[in-house]
Amino acid sequence: MDIRKAVITAASRQQRALPLQTFVDRDGQDRSALQIILNEVASAGIDEICIVICPGDQDAYRDGAGAYAANLHLVEQTEERGYGHALQCASEFVGNEAFLHVVNDHLYLSENQQTCAKQVVGLAKREACAVSAVQPTRESMLPYYGTVGARRLARADNEYEIERVIEKPTPTEAEQKLIVPGLRAGHYLCLFGIHVLTSTVMTMLTETASDAGNQSIALSPALDDLAKRERYLAIEVEGSRYNIGVKYGLLMAQLALALHGDDREEVLAQMVEMMAARELTQR
Repeated sequence: MDIRKAVITAASRQQRALPLQTFVDRDGQDRSALQIILNEVASAGIDEICIVICPGDQDAYRDGAGAYAANLHLVEQTEERGYGHALQCASEFVGNEAFLHVVNDHLYLSENQQTCAKQVVGLAKREACAVSAVQPTRESMLPYYGTVGARRLARADNEYEIERVIEKPTPTEAEQKLIVPGLRAGHYLCLFGIHVLTSTVMTMLTETASDAGNQSIALSPALDDLAKRERYLAIEVEGSRYNIGVKYGLLMAQLALALHGDDREEVLAQMVEMMAARELTQR
């Protein structure tokens, strides 16, 4: 499987500005979240990148992309019809090829020498099938993520055959349909925000868009259908995701970058001083 293209969805009216937020990255340099995400994509050997945006955001995204701006194809989602429809807007760019898909509101930190995106792309190439990154996630976080039901493969502790995908399940629904043997009690395999998808997904989304009128289209039902049509794997990546779209998400992502970066000791010292000062004021 040759994976030459990537699609980033950034058309949500509520989150359109998130990728343009500035962070101090692990090298101590000011970079937009978009640049950090694009670097994640490039690490997997991909330089043809499509970003699905809101109408009128072209200049802001080209500016926010920095050195990656020349590599971008910008496509507008002209109707507010949901995440699945936003991805489908890139169907002409993707064509009949498999592609990497990354969401716009997560930053990723790998715990090994390969970035999270490269781990996913590596498995997809090796097995020649669709692959989604997943992470064991506590039950209280189910309202934020799509969740998979899967069986662990015998050959590896961190690879799974996906059987079900449900968007933001209730705890009861997850307990009934999405239990994965071997996970800690109260934890489920939630989507990580990085996928390698086959053109089958685009075909299904296009068909749904044609039949749904003006209704919103989600991605998870298409992924659930994909698991019934063809081989579809999950990999528990060695790394962490930071959702910058939730409460304190920007703060937690910045702390994670700082604590994994060159300025770790300085940041830790400042945090200790701040906590000590807080203790003194409360006495």
